[in-house]
Amino acid sequence: MAIILVILIAVLVAADQLVKHWAVVSLKPVGSMDFIHFGDFKVFDLTYLENDGAIFGSMSGQRWFLIGFTLLVIILGTAGMFYALKRSKFLSFSIMLFVAGGIGNFIDRIRNGYVVDMFEFKLFHFAIFNVADICVTFAFIFVIIYMLFIDPKIEKAKKAGKSDKAGTEPENE
Repeated sequence: MAIILVILIAVLVAADQLVKHWAVVSLKPVGSMDFIHFGDFKVFDLTYLENDGAIFGSMSGQRWFLIGFTLLVIILGTAGMFYALKRSKFLSFSIMLFVAGGIGNFIDRIRNGYVVDMFEFKLFHFAIFNVADICVTFAFIFVIIYMLFIDPKIEKAKKAGKSDKAGTEPENE
């Protein structure tokens, strides 16, 4: 399972970097393109943005802090991903998404000093984002699901298993 997680990280980082490369080459010169719309009603556009901050442009200009923080998340996340394998493949997969997203944006921050974003959800005003951000968002959602629904069941099953074992062990005579 560990090798599959590493391969998934590589695939997601490659996809993120390929989409960002496409955005720099094809989208940057035009700025924005219609993508999904119904008549004049826009749902989703492709809009080139160089984000030197974090989510919603927060911490703009804090390149070295963001690089250091992202590196810390990648290191701790990688260790946590392998450790979580003992407990839950779902949790390990969720952490893998954090790591992949972190690496994708880390590469941009090191190489460019900013992150290339391109997906603009037009139904309501939302941040322009990229593939790495999608990975991190789904990771966050999956970890919340894990904490609320899966982990309590694991803990309950462990406790039930311990009490069953306690009741079936032979008594010392």
